[in-house]
Amino acid sequence: MDLDVQKLIFEFIGGLGIFLFGIKYMGDGLQKSAGDKLRDILDRFTTNPLMGVFAGILVTVLIQSSSGTTALTVGLVSAGFMTLRQAIGVIMGANVGTTVTAFIIGIKIDEYALPIIAAGAILLFFFKNQKIQYLGQIVFGFGTLFYGLKIMGGGLKPLRELPAFIDLTVTMSDNPILGVVVGTVFTVIVQSSSATVGILQELYGQGAMDLRAALPVLFGDNIGTTITAVLAALGASVAARRAALSHVMFNVLGTAIVLILLIPFQMYVEFLQQMLDLNPEMTIAFAHGSFNIANVIIQLPFIGLLALVVTKIIPGEDSFVEYKPKHLDPIFIEQSPSLALGQAKEEVLRMGEYSVVGLESTHEYLKTGVTKYSEQAYQVEEAINNLDRKITDYLVKLSSSSLSDNESEEHSVLMDTVRDIERIGDHFENIVELVDYQIANKVELTEAAEKDLEEMFSLTVSTVKESIEALRTNDKTLANDVRMKEDQIDKMERSLRKKHILRMNEGLCSGQAGIVFVDIISNLERIGDHAVNIAEAVLGEDHETL
Repeated sequence: MDLDVQKLIFEFIGGLGIFLFGIKYMGDGLQKSAGDKLRDILDRFTTNPLMGVFAGILVTVLIQSSSGTTALTVGLVSAGFMTLRQAIGVIMGANVGTTVTAFIIGIKIDEYALPIIAAGAILLFFFKNQKIQYLGQIVFGFGTLFYGLKIMGGGLKPLRELPAFIDLTVTMSDNPILGVVVGTVFTVIVQSSSATVGILQELYGQGAMDLRAALPVLFGDNIGTTITAVLAALGASVAARRAALSHVMFNVLGTAIVLILLIPFQMYVEFLQQMLDLNPEMTIAFAHGSFNIANVIIQLPFIGLLALVVTKIIPGEDSFVEYKPKHLDPIFIEQSPSLALGQAKEEVLRMGEYSVVGLESTHEYLKTGVTKYSEQAYQVEEAINNLDRKITDYLVKLSSSSLSDNESEEHSVLMDTVRDIERIGDHFENIVELVDYQIANKVELTEAAEKDLEEMFSLTVSTVKESIEALRTNDKTLANDVRMKEDQIDKMERSLRKKHILRMNEGLCSGQAGIVFVDIISNLERIGDHAVNIAEAVLGEDHETL
Protein backbone atom coordinates (compact mmCIF):
# COMPACT_ATOMS: atom_id res chain seq x y z
CA MET A 1 0.00 0.00 0.00
CA ASP A 2 1.24 3.48 -0.94
CA LEU A 3 0.86 5.59 2.21
CA ASP A 4 1.78 9.27 2.18
CA VAL A 5 2.80 9.58 5.84
CA GLN A 6 3.58 13.30 5.60
CA LYS A 7 0.13 14.05 4.14
CA LEU A 8 -1.53 11.91 6.83
CA ILE A 9 0.34 13.67 9.66
CA PHE A 10 -0.08 17.19 8.25
CA GLU A 11 -3.80 16.78 7.59
CA PHE A 12 -4.36 15.18 10.98
CA ILE A 13 -2.48 17.75 13.09
CA GLY A 14 -3.70 20.67 10.96
CA GLY A 15 -7.30 19.48 11.13
CA LEU A 16 -6.97 18.85 14.87
CA GLY A 17 -5.61 22.38 15.36
CA ILE A 18 -8.51 23.92 13.41
CA PHE A 19 -11.01 21.72 15.31
CA LEU A 20 -9.60 22.77 18.73
CA PHE A 21 -9.59 26.41 17.63
CA GLY A 22 -13.24 26.07 16.54
CA ILE A 23 -14.32 24.64 19.91
CA LYS A 24 -12.37 27.30 21.83
CA TYR A 25 -13.61 30.17 19.66
CA MET A 26 -17.22 28.99 19.82
CA GLY A 27 -16.97 28.49 23.61
CA ASP A 28 -15.48 31.98 24.05
CA GLY A 29 -18.33 33.47 22.02
CA LEU A 30 -20.91 31.61 24.10
CA GLN A 31 -19.16 32.68 27.31
CA LYS A 32 -19.09 36.35 26.26
CA SER A 33 -22.78 36.17 25.33
CA ALA A 34 -23.57 34.74 28.76
CA GLY A 35 -21.41 37.38 30.49
CA ASP A 36 -21.27 37.04 34.28
CA LYS A 37 -24.29 34.74 34.27
CA LEU A 38 -22.15 31.56 34.33
CA ARG A 39 -20.81 32.23 37.80
CA ASP A 40 -24.28 33.28 38.98
CA ILE A 41 -25.78 30.03 37.61
CA LEU A 42 -23.25 27.98 39.55
CA ASP A 43 -23.63 30.16 42.65
CA ARG A 44 -27.44 30.23 42.74
CA PHE A 45 -28.48 26.84 41.39
CA THR A 46 -26.23 24.55 43.38
CA THR A 47 -28.33 24.42 46.55
CA ASN A 48 -28.06 20.61 46.47
CA PRO A 49 -26.01 18.09 44.44
CA LEU A 50 -28.88 17.32 42.01
CA MET A 51 -29.29 21.03 41.18
CA GLY A 52 -25.50 21.12 40.86
CA VAL A 53 -25.69 18.42 38.16
CA PHE A 54 -28.17 20.49 36.12
CA ALA A 55 -26.11 23.67 36.62
CA GLY A 56 -22.97 21.79 35.50
CA ILE A 57 -24.74 20.54 32.35
CA LEU A 58 -26.03 24.03 31.48
CA VAL A 59 -22.73 25.85 32.01
CA THR A 60 -20.75 23.21 30.08
CA VAL A 61 -23.18 23.42 27.15
CA LEU A 62 -22.76 27.22 27.23
CA ILE A 63 -18.95 27.24 27.27
CA GLN A 64 -18.35 23.93 25.43
CA SER A 65 -15.68 22.85 27.91
CA SER A 66 -16.06 20.51 30.88
CA SER A 67 -12.55 21.55 31.96
CA GLY A 68 -13.68 25.20 31.99
CA THR A 69 -16.71 24.35 34.15
CA THR A 70 -14.51 22.32 36.53
CA ALA A 71 -12.03 25.21 36.81
CA LEU A 72 -14.91 27.64 37.57
CA THR A 73 -16.24 25.20 40.18
CA VAL A 74 -12.85 24.81 41.84
CA GLY A 75 -12.64 28.61 42.10
CA LEU A 76 -16.10 28.80 43.69
CA VAL A 77 -15.25 26.05 46.21
CA SER A 78 -12.01 27.85 47.09
CA ALA A 79 -13.99 31.06 47.56
CA GLY A 80 -16.52 29.39 49.86
CA PHE A 81 -19.40 29.86 47.42
CA MET A 82 -20.19 26.14 47.38
CA THR A 83 -19.39 23.04 49.39
CA LEU A 84 -17.41 20.08 48.09
CA ARG A 85 -20.65 18.05 47.84
CA GLN A 86 -22.24 20.71 45.62
CA ALA A 87 -19.04 20.93 43.53
CA ILE A 88 -19.06 17.16 42.89
CA GLY A 89 -22.61 17.54 41.55
CA VAL A 90 -21.47 20.29 39.16
CA ILE A 91 -18.50 18.16 38.00
CA MET A 92 -20.86 15.25 37.30
CA GLY A 93 -23.08 17.60 35.28
CA ALA A 94 -20.05 18.91 33.37
CA ASN A 95 -19.33 15.36 32.19
CA VAL A 96 -22.84 15.10 30.75
CA GLY A 97 -22.73 18.62 29.25
CA THR A 98 -19.52 17.92 27.35
CA THR A 99 -21.26 15.15 25.34
CA VAL A 100 -23.21 17.84 23.43
CA THR A 101 -20.18 18.39 21.17
CA ALA A 102 -20.30 14.72 20.11
CA PHE A 103 -24.00 15.08 19.23
CA ILE A 104 -23.21 18.22 17.19
CA ILE A 105 -20.53 16.26 15.29
CA GLY A 106 -23.02 13.41 14.78
CA ILE A 107 -25.33 15.74 12.82
CA LYS A 108 -22.81 15.43 9.94
CA ILE A 109 -22.99 18.90 8.40
CA ASP A 110 -19.29 19.13 7.52
CA GLU A 111 -20.25 19.66 3.84
CA TYR A 112 -21.64 23.04 4.89
CA ALA A 113 -18.63 24.00 7.06
CA LEU A 114 -17.28 26.65 4.64
CA PRO A 115 -20.57 28.57 4.16
CA ILE A 116 -21.08 28.49 7.97
CA ILE A 117 -17.56 29.97 8.41
CA ALA A 118 -18.43 32.63 5.79
CA ALA A 119 -21.65 33.51 7.65
CA GLY A 120 -19.69 33.83 10.91
CA ALA A 121 -17.08 36.04 9.23
CA ILE A 122 -19.82 38.35 7.84
CA LEU A 123 -21.31 38.76 11.33
CA LEU A 124 -17.85 39.38 12.80
CA PHE A 125 -16.54 41.91 10.28
CA PHE A 126 -19.60 43.73 8.91
CA PHE A 127 -21.49 44.47 12.12
CA LYS A 128 -20.41 46.74 14.97
CA ASN A 129 -23.02 45.55 17.49
CA GLN A 130 -21.23 43.55 20.18
CA LYS A 131 -23.99 40.93 20.57
CA ILE A 132 -23.99 40.27 16.81
CA GLN A 133 -20.18 39.95 16.93
CA TYR A 134 -20.47 37.37 19.72
CA LEU A 135 -23.01 35.49 17.58
CA GLY A 136 -20.52 35.72 14.68
CA GLN A 137 -17.84 34.24 16.91
CA ILE A 138 -20.16 31.33 17.83
CA VAL A 139 -21.11 30.67 14.18
CA PHE A 140 -17.51 31.01 12.94
CA GLY A 141 -16.27 28.62 15.67
CA PHE A 142 -19.09 26.18 14.85
CA GLY A 143 -18.14 26.11 11.15
CA THR A 144 -14.41 25.89 11.95
CA LEU A 145 -15.06 22.90 14.20
CA PHE A 146 -16.63 20.98 11.29
CA TYR A 147 -14.02 22.13 8.79
CA GLY A 148 -11.21 20.92 11.08
CA LEU A 149 -13.03 17.63 11.54
CA LYS A 150 -13.37 17.21 7.75
CA ILE A 151 -9.62 17.81 7.18
CA MET A 152 -8.73 15.53 10.08
CA GLY A 153 -11.05 12.81 8.73
CA GLY A 154 -9.41 13.05 5.30
CA GLY A 155 -6.00 12.54 6.92
CA LEU A 156 -7.22 9.52 8.91
CA LYS A 157 -8.78 7.66 5.95
CA PRO A 158 -5.63 5.71 4.96
CA LEU A 159 -5.37 4.27 8.50
CA ARG A 160 -8.13 1.71 7.86
CA GLU A 161 -5.86 0.00 5.32
CA LEU A 162 -2.69 0.19 7.45
CA PRO A 163 -1.84 -3.30 8.85
CA ALA A 164 -0.32 -1.93 12.09
CA PHE A 165 -3.46 0.10 12.84
CA ILE A 166 -5.72 -2.88 12.00
CA ASP A 167 -3.69 -5.02 14.43
CA LEU A 168 -4.03 -2.34 17.14
CA THR A 169 -7.83 -2.17 16.78
CA VAL A 170 -8.10 -5.98 16.87
CA THR A 171 -5.98 -6.02 20.07
CA MET A 172 -8.19 -3.28 21.60
CA SER A 173 -11.29 -5.35 20.76
CA ASP A 174 -9.80 -8.30 22.65
CA ASN A 175 -8.27 -6.20 25.46
CA PRO A 176 -10.58 -3.31 26.49
CA ILE A 177 -8.09 -2.01 29.10
CA LEU A 178 -5.63 -1.22 26.28
CA GLY A 179 -8.40 0.83 24.63
CA VAL A 180 -8.98 2.75 27.89
CA VAL A 181 -5.22 3.46 28.15
CA VAL A 182 -5.06 4.65 24.51
CA GLY A 183 -8.07 6.96 25.04
CA THR A 184 -6.67 8.32 28.32
CA VAL A 185 -3.16 9.00 26.97
CA PHE A 186 -4.43 10.63 23.79
CA THR A 187 -6.80 12.94 25.71
CA VAL A 188 -4.02 13.87 28.14
CA ILE A 189 -1.85 14.85 25.13
CA VAL A 190 -4.59 16.77 23.26
CA GLN A 191 -6.15 18.25 26.47
CA SER A 192 -9.65 18.01 25.01
CA SER A 193 -12.03 15.07 25.34
CA SER A 194 -14.27 16.68 22.67
CA ALA A 195 -11.39 16.44 20.17
CA THR A 196 -10.54 12.81 20.97
CA VAL A 197 -14.21 11.79 20.86
CA GLY A 198 -14.46 13.61 17.49
CA ILE A 199 -11.46 11.64 16.18
CA LEU A 200 -13.05 8.42 17.45
CA GLN A 201 -16.29 9.31 15.65
CA GLU A 202 -14.35 9.82 12.40
CA LEU A 203 -12.46 6.50 12.73
CA TYR A 204 -15.64 4.58 13.55
CA GLY A 205 -17.52 6.38 10.75
CA GLN A 206 -14.85 5.35 8.22
CA GLY A 207 -14.96 1.73 9.37
CA ALA A 208 -11.37 1.93 10.67
CA MET A 209 -12.43 0.35 13.99
CA ASP A 210 -15.41 -1.63 15.27
CA LEU A 211 -17.68 -0.69 18.19
CA ARG A 212 -16.06 -3.17 20.59
CA ALA A 213 -12.68 -1.41 20.10
CA ALA A 214 -14.17 2.13 20.06
CA LEU A 215 -16.11 1.96 23.35
CA PRO A 216 -13.11 1.41 25.71
CA VAL A 217 -11.27 4.30 23.95
CA LEU A 218 -14.36 6.44 24.62
CA PHE A 219 -14.23 5.56 28.32
CA GLY A 220 -10.50 6.40 28.38
CA ASP A 221 -11.28 9.83 26.89
CA ASN A 222 -13.40 10.55 29.97
CA ILE A 223 -10.50 9.70 32.30
CA GLY A 224 -8.01 11.74 30.23
CA THR A 225 -10.13 14.89 30.45
CA THR A 226 -9.60 15.02 34.24
CA ILE A 227 -5.91 15.88 33.72
CA THR A 228 -6.81 19.56 33.17
CA ALA A 229 -8.42 19.77 36.62
CA VAL A 230 -5.45 17.92 38.15
CA LEU A 231 -2.95 20.34 36.55
CA ALA A 232 -5.07 23.34 37.64
CA ALA A 233 -5.14 22.03 41.23
CA LEU A 234 -1.37 21.45 41.57
CA GLY A 235 -0.13 23.83 44.24
CA ALA A 236 -3.68 25.17 44.72
CA SER A 237 -5.84 25.19 47.85
CA VAL A 238 -6.98 22.06 49.70
CA ALA A 239 -10.52 22.61 48.35
CA ALA A 240 -9.24 22.81 44.75
CA ARG A 241 -7.22 19.59 45.11
CA ARG A 242 -10.22 17.78 46.59
CA ALA A 243 -12.48 18.91 43.72
CA ALA A 244 -9.89 17.71 41.15
CA LEU A 245 -9.50 14.34 42.90
CA SER A 246 -13.28 13.85 43.02
CA HIS A 247 -13.36 14.49 39.24
CA VAL A 248 -10.71 11.80 38.68
CA MET A 249 -12.39 9.30 41.03
CA PHE A 250 -15.84 9.87 39.49
CA ASN A 251 -14.59 9.16 35.96
CA VAL A 252 -12.31 6.23 36.91
CA LEU A 253 -15.09 4.54 38.95
CA GLY A 254 -17.57 5.07 36.11
CA THR A 255 -15.17 3.53 33.60
CA ALA A 256 -14.50 0.54 35.90
CA ILE A 257 -18.25 -0.09 36.29
CA VAL A 258 -18.96 0.09 32.53
CA LEU A 259 -15.92 -2.06 31.66
CA ILE A 260 -17.35 -4.82 33.86
CA LEU A 261 -20.65 -4.42 31.96
CA LEU A 262 -18.99 -3.86 28.57
CA ILE A 263 -20.89 -6.59 26.66
CA PRO A 264 -24.38 -5.50 27.89
CA PHE A 265 -23.43 -1.85 27.23
CA GLN A 266 -22.27 -2.71 23.69
CA MET A 267 -25.52 -4.59 23.07
CA TYR A 268 -27.48 -1.55 24.33
CA VAL A 269 -25.57 0.78 21.95
CA GLU A 270 -26.12 -1.60 18.99
CA PHE A 271 -29.82 -1.74 19.88
CA LEU A 272 -29.99 2.10 19.87
CA GLN A 273 -28.14 2.17 16.54
CA GLN A 274 -30.69 -0.12 14.88
CA MET A 275 -33.76 1.25 16.66
CA LEU A 276 -33.03 4.92 15.89
CA ASP A 277 -31.22 4.26 12.59
CA LEU A 278 -28.17 6.19 13.81
CA ASN A 279 -25.19 7.04 11.62
CA PRO A 280 -21.81 5.83 13.03
CA GLU A 281 -20.86 9.29 14.39
CA MET A 282 -24.21 9.66 16.17
CA THR A 283 -23.86 6.13 17.54
CA ILE A 284 -20.65 7.15 19.35
CA ALA A 285 -22.40 10.35 20.54
CA PHE A 286 -25.26 8.29 22.03
CA ALA A 287 -22.75 5.88 23.62
CA HIS A 288 -20.85 8.86 25.10
CA GLY A 289 -24.05 10.48 26.42
CA SER A 290 -25.44 7.20 27.80
CA PHE A 291 -22.17 6.39 29.59
CA ASN A 292 -22.01 9.78 31.32
CA ILE A 293 -25.71 9.90 32.23
CA ALA A 294 -25.55 6.33 33.62
CA ASN A 295 -22.40 7.26 35.55
CA VAL A 296 -24.20 10.23 37.16
CA ILE A 297 -27.32 8.15 38.03
CA ILE A 298 -25.17 5.39 39.62
CA GLN A 299 -22.88 7.70 41.62
CA LEU A 300 -25.20 10.60 42.55
CA PRO A 301 -26.56 8.87 45.71
CA PHE A 302 -22.96 8.38 46.90
CA ILE A 303 -21.80 12.02 46.61
CA GLY A 304 -21.51 12.29 50.42
CA LEU A 305 -19.31 9.17 50.52
CA LEU A 306 -17.15 10.46 47.63
CA ALA A 307 -16.71 13.81 49.42
CA LEU A 308 -15.75 11.97 52.63
CA VAL A 309 -13.19 9.78 50.82
CA VAL A 310 -11.44 12.72 49.09
CA THR A 311 -11.44 14.65 52.39
CA LYS A 312 -9.67 11.69 54.05
CA ILE A 313 -7.18 11.36 51.18
CA ILE A 314 -6.44 15.13 51.14
CA PRO A 315 -6.65 16.29 54.78
CA GLY A 316 -6.29 19.88 55.92
CA GLU A 317 -8.30 23.04 56.39
CA ASP A 318 -10.12 24.74 53.50
CA SER A 319 -8.31 28.07 53.84
CA PHE A 320 -10.58 30.02 51.56
CA VAL A 321 -11.69 33.61 51.49
CA GLU A 322 -15.48 33.65 51.82
CA TYR A 323 -16.96 35.91 49.14
CA LYS A 324 -20.55 35.63 50.33
CA PRO A 325 -21.89 38.15 52.86
CA LYS A 326 -22.76 36.60 56.22
CA HIS A 327 -24.97 39.23 57.83
CA LEU A 328 -27.12 40.83 55.13
CA ASP A 329 -30.56 39.33 55.74
CA PRO A 330 -33.17 41.27 53.68
CA ILE A 331 -35.92 40.47 56.21
CA PHE A 332 -34.42 42.99 58.69
CA ILE A 333 -34.86 45.86 56.22
CA GLU A 334 -38.66 45.52 56.45
CA GLN A 335 -38.98 44.44 60.09
CA SER A 336 -36.21 46.33 61.89
CA PRO A 337 -34.16 48.90 59.90
CA SER A 338 -31.95 49.65 62.95
CA LEU A 339 -31.07 45.95 63.24
CA ALA A 340 -30.42 45.87 59.46
CA LEU A 341 -28.03 48.81 59.90
CA GLY A 342 -26.15 46.89 62.61
CA GLN A 343 -25.93 43.87 60.32
CA ALA A 344 -24.61 46.04 57.50
CA LYS A 345 -21.93 47.42 59.84
CA GLU A 346 -20.85 43.87 60.75
CA GLU A 347 -20.43 43.11 57.05
CA VAL A 348 -18.47 46.34 56.46
CA LEU A 349 -16.15 45.35 59.31
CA ARG A 350 -15.66 41.92 57.68
CA MET A 351 -14.82 43.71 54.45
CA GLY A 352 -12.35 45.91 56.39
CA GLU A 353 -10.67 42.83 57.89
CA TYR A 354 -10.26 41.46 54.36
CA SER A 355 -8.52 44.70 53.34
CA VAL A 356 -5.98 44.11 56.13
CA VAL A 357 -5.49 40.45 55.06
CA GLY A 358 -5.03 41.57 51.43
CA LEU A 359 -2.49 44.23 52.44
CA GLU A 360 -0.54 41.75 54.57
CA SER A 361 -0.51 39.21 51.71
CA THR A 362 0.71 41.94 49.34
CA HIS A 363 3.45 42.86 51.84
CA GLU A 364 4.56 39.21 52.02
CA TYR A 365 4.57 38.98 48.21
CA LEU A 366 6.76 42.08 47.99
CA LYS A 367 9.20 40.59 50.54
CA THR A 368 9.31 36.98 49.28
CA GLY A 369 8.06 36.90 45.67
CA VAL A 370 6.14 33.68 46.54
CA THR A 371 3.11 33.39 44.22
CA LYS A 372 0.77 31.98 46.89
CA TYR A 373 0.72 35.45 48.49
CA SER A 374 -0.17 37.18 45.21
CA GLU A 375 -2.94 34.63 44.58
CA GLN A 376 -4.30 35.26 48.07
CA ALA A 377 -4.18 39.04 47.54
CA TYR A 378 -6.04 38.76 44.22
CA GLN A 379 -8.61 36.46 45.81
CA VAL A 380 -9.14 38.86 48.73
CA GLU A 381 -9.51 41.80 46.33
CA GLU A 382 -12.18 39.89 44.39
CA ALA A 383 -13.99 39.11 47.68
CA ILE A 384 -13.84 42.83 48.62
CA ASN A 385 -15.36 43.77 45.25
CA ASN A 386 -18.15 41.24 45.72
CA LEU A 387 -18.89 42.46 49.26
CA ASP A 388 -18.80 46.06 48.00
CA ARG A 389 -21.61 45.28 45.52
CA LYS A 390 -23.70 43.28 48.02
CA ILE A 391 -23.35 45.77 50.92
CA THR A 392 -24.03 48.79 48.67
CA ASP A 393 -27.19 47.11 47.29
CA TYR A 394 -28.31 46.32 50.85
CA LEU A 395 -27.67 49.88 52.06
CA VAL A 396 -29.48 51.37 49.04
CA LYS A 397 -32.56 49.24 49.87
CA LEU A 398 -32.22 50.23 53.52
CA SER A 399 -32.15 53.96 52.64
CA SER A 400 -35.85 53.86 51.72
CA SER A 401 -36.74 52.66 55.25
CA SER A 402 -37.56 55.02 58.11
CA LEU A 403 -34.27 55.77 59.86
CA SER A 404 -33.66 58.22 62.71
CA ASP A 405 -31.23 61.13 62.20
CA ASN A 406 -28.44 59.25 63.98
CA GLU A 407 -29.14 56.11 61.94
CA SER A 408 -29.17 58.13 58.70
CA GLU A 409 -25.79 59.54 59.63
CA GLU A 410 -24.43 56.05 60.37
CA HIS A 411 -25.92 54.84 57.08
CA SER A 412 -24.02 57.59 55.24
CA VAL A 413 -20.79 56.71 57.09
CA LEU A 414 -21.14 53.03 56.08
CA MET A 415 -21.75 53.95 52.42
CA ASP A 416 -18.57 56.07 52.39
CA THR A 417 -16.56 53.45 54.30
CA VAL A 418 -17.51 50.68 51.85
CA ARG A 419 -16.19 52.83 49.01
CA ASP A 420 -12.93 53.55 50.90
CA ILE A 421 -12.31 49.87 51.69
CA GLU A 422 -12.99 48.92 48.06
CA ARG A 423 -10.40 51.52 46.96
CA ILE A 424 -7.86 50.08 49.44
CA GLY A 425 -8.38 46.74 47.66
CA ASP A 426 -7.74 48.39 44.28
CA HIS A 427 -4.50 49.95 45.52
CA PHE A 428 -3.02 46.76 47.01
CA GLU A 429 -3.97 44.98 43.76
CA ASN A 430 -1.97 47.68 41.92
CA ILE A 431 1.01 46.92 44.16
CA VAL A 432 0.73 43.16 43.45
CA GLU A 433 0.75 43.95 39.71
CA LEU A 434 3.87 46.13 40.21
CA VAL A 435 5.61 43.24 42.03
CA ASP A 436 4.52 40.90 39.19
CA TYR A 437 6.18 43.34 36.76
CA GLN A 438 9.29 43.54 38.97
CA ILE A 439 9.65 39.74 39.08
CA ALA A 440 8.87 39.22 35.36
CA ASN A 441 11.41 41.86 34.28
CA LYS A 442 14.02 40.97 36.94
CA VAL A 443 13.99 44.55 38.30
CA GLU A 444 16.38 44.83 41.23
CA LEU A 445 15.71 47.29 44.07
CA THR A 446 18.61 48.48 46.25
CA GLU A 447 18.83 47.33 49.86
CA ALA A 448 18.06 50.88 51.00
CA ALA A 449 14.94 51.00 48.78
CA GLU A 450 13.73 47.65 50.15
CA LYS A 451 14.24 48.89 53.72
CA ASP A 452 12.29 52.08 52.97
CA LEU A 453 9.41 50.09 51.45
CA GLU A 454 9.37 47.75 54.45
CA GLU A 455 9.07 50.72 56.84
CA MET A 456 6.31 52.45 54.86
CA PHE A 457 4.39 49.20 54.29
CA SER A 458 4.42 48.33 58.02
CA LEU A 459 3.17 51.81 58.90
CA THR A 460 0.39 51.62 56.28
CA VAL A 461 -0.81 48.17 57.43
CA SER A 462 -0.97 49.31 61.08
CA THR A 463 -2.84 52.50 60.01
CA VAL A 464 -5.50 50.50 58.13
CA LYS A 465 -5.81 48.06 61.07
CA GLU A 466 -6.38 50.94 63.49
CA SER A 467 -8.94 52.63 61.22
CA ILE A 468 -11.02 49.41 61.06
CA GLU A 469 -10.71 48.95 64.84
CA ALA A 470 -11.78 52.59 65.37
CA LEU A 471 -14.85 51.90 63.22
CA ARG A 472 -15.62 48.72 65.19
CA THR A 473 -15.35 50.33 68.63
CA ASN A 474 -16.26 53.91 67.63
CA ASP A 475 -13.03 54.93 69.43
CA LYS A 476 -12.24 58.58 68.69
CA THR A 477 -8.78 58.38 70.31
CA LEU A 478 -7.85 55.55 67.97
CA ALA A 479 -9.30 57.51 65.02
CA ASN A 480 -7.14 60.49 65.96
CA ASP A 481 -4.11 58.19 66.08
CA VAL A 482 -4.94 57.12 62.50
CA ARG A 483 -4.90 60.80 61.41
CA MET A 484 -1.44 61.28 62.93
CA LYS A 485 -0.14 58.09 61.29
CA GLU A 486 -1.55 59.20 57.94
CA ASP A 487 0.40 62.48 58.29
CA GLN A 488 3.51 60.35 58.83
CA ILE A 489 2.71 58.32 55.68
CA ASP A 490 2.32 61.53 53.64
CA LYS A 491 5.67 62.90 54.91
CA MET A 492 7.34 59.53 54.38
CA GLU A 493 6.07 59.32 50.79
CA ARG A 494 7.55 62.77 49.96
CA SER A 495 10.83 61.96 51.72
CA LEU A 496 11.24 58.50 50.11
CA ARG A 497 10.45 59.89 46.67
CA LYS A 498 13.30 62.45 47.05
CA LYS A 499 15.72 59.80 48.41
CA HIS A 500 14.97 57.54 45.46
CA ILE A 501 15.54 60.31 42.93
CA LEU A 502 18.97 60.85 44.53
CA ARG A 503 19.73 57.12 44.26
CA MET A 504 18.76 57.20 40.59
CA ASN A 505 20.91 60.29 39.97
CA GLU A 506 23.86 58.52 41.58
CA GLY A 507 23.30 55.54 39.27
CA LEU A 508 22.54 53.17 42.17
CA CYS A 509 19.08 52.41 40.82
CA SER A 510 17.72 51.73 37.32
CA GLY A 511 14.86 53.67 35.71
CA GLN A 512 12.60 50.59 35.88
CA ALA A 513 13.33 50.16 39.60
CA GLY A 514 12.54 53.86 40.07
CA ILE A 515 9.10 53.48 38.46
CA VAL A 516 8.28 50.40 40.57
CA PHE A 517 9.43 52.04 43.81
CA VAL A 518 7.64 55.36 43.25
CA ASP A 519 4.39 53.67 42.15
CA ILE A 520 4.39 51.39 45.23
CA ILE A 521 4.86 54.27 47.70
CA SER A 522 2.25 56.30 45.80
CA ASN A 523 -0.29 53.46 46.20
CA LEU A 524 0.60 53.11 49.90
CA GLU A 525 0.05 56.85 50.37
CA ARG A 526 -3.39 56.56 48.74
CA ILE A 527 -4.23 53.60 51.03
CA GLY A 528 -3.35 55.89 53.97
CA ASP A 529 -5.78 58.52 52.59
CA HIS A 530 -8.62 55.99 52.52
CA ALA A 531 -7.75 54.79 56.04
CA VAL A 532 -7.96 58.37 57.35
CA ASN A 533 -11.32 58.82 55.57
CA ILE A 534 -12.64 55.89 57.62
CA ALA A 535 -11.18 57.41 60.82
CA GLU A 536 -12.66 60.85 60.09
CA ALA A 537 -16.07 59.24 59.53
CA VAL A 538 -15.72 57.85 63.09
CA LEU A 539 -14.72 61.29 64.40
CA GLY A 540 -17.75 62.84 62.72
CA GLU A 541 -18.29 66.54 63.38
CA ASP A 542 -15.74 66.59 66.24
CA HIS A 543 -12.73 65.94 64.02
CA GLU A 544 -12.39 69.60 63.04
CA THR A 545 -11.54 70.62 66.60
CA LEU A 546 -9.45 67.60 67.55
